[in-house]
Amino acid sequence: MTARAEAVQRLQVGLAGIGTMVLLVGLASIIGGQADRNDKLAVPEAAPTTEPSVEGAQANPLADAGVVPDIGAQPNPSASPNVGALPRSADEAGDDPAAR
Repeated sequence: MTARAEAVQRLQVGLAGIGTMVLLVGLASIIGGQADRNDKLAVPEAAPTTEPSVEGAQANPLADAGVVPDIGAQPNPSASPNVGALPRSADEAGDDPAAR
């Protein structure tokens, strides 16, 4: 194959690739336009036909399914330690070693 024949073949392959890309972009544009048009013409979502059920304020779906034990609505205040309290230093407690 001569250099001229290789150059012509490369030109043909390049032009075919560019033509393919133009066709793909055009097809994507048509599909996107149709999707936008269908969204504008579509009927909005219908409202549910059933009334939502009113459940208690302390609904616990895991406990209802039996996955976890049902815990009381009011936690036991003596069972939880005072996490926010910091230990007092000796100076704040009044135990000043210099005063002894």
